[in-house]
Amino acid sequence: MTRSATFAVSLAAAALLSACVFAPPAGVISADSDAIAKMSERAVATCGQGNVREVNAKSFTCK
Repeated sequence: MTRSATFAVSLAAAALLSACVFAPPAGVISADSDAIAKMSERAVATCGQGNVREVNAKSFTCK
């Protein structure tokens, strides 16, 4: 192998091994899922079972 090929392979390996992983904080996921669960209960109580179109953490829509 030539020097440039060896350097390219080394550079590629270093780039692949140093990949950055992003994950939201654990508290954010829990807070959103709790809010969605509460909003789901409100949606079913308001729209009726089977008549809920969409639910998110802040609102819901009926069919």
